[in-house]
Amino acid sequence: MEQKTKINAEDGKQDLVITREFDLPLELLFKAHAEPELLVQWMSNPYTTAKALKFDGKKHGSYQLESTDANGKVVFKSNGTFHEFISNKKIIRTFEMENAPMGVQLEIYEFEKLTDDTSKLNMHVIFESVAIRDQLLKMPFAQGINMAHDRIQEILNKPA
Repeated sequence: MEQKTKINAEDGKQDLVITREFDLPLELLFKAHAEPELLVQWMSNPYTTAKALKFDGKKHGSYQLESTDANGKVVFKSNGTFHEFISNKKIIRTFEMENAPMGVQLEIYEFEKLTDDTSKLNMHVIFESVAIRDQLLKMPFAQGINMAHDRIQEILNKPA
């Protein structure tokens, strides 16, 4: 099955360009990334539960997220700082996975209205080196981000 989230990784470059079109209005797509209550819903899956330990969604704000397994063991923890937070337009943030050798990355999220009922997410992710980016691509990163984006679509399409 073809993945709807597209990842462009040019050889020898230390960045990724990730795009995904959603059958969601722009405002809902932005909320999925800007409201911690929604964010933790799509970050969770049948095996883990996500929570926002801290989420100050504004310029110079910061966040800390964690996921735990069914036994309460922390399996993923991340943090970062928001450098831009423009409603329905753009989020620029740093992202760091704790206890992982990936370093800090810079993430630029741009939200684009296609129609009243559809929108597009454009992500530009910049890594410290080509080697770190390539290391991430050897992991099930593409499947993971596609699954997360599928969950955004699924959760926000549910009738209220």
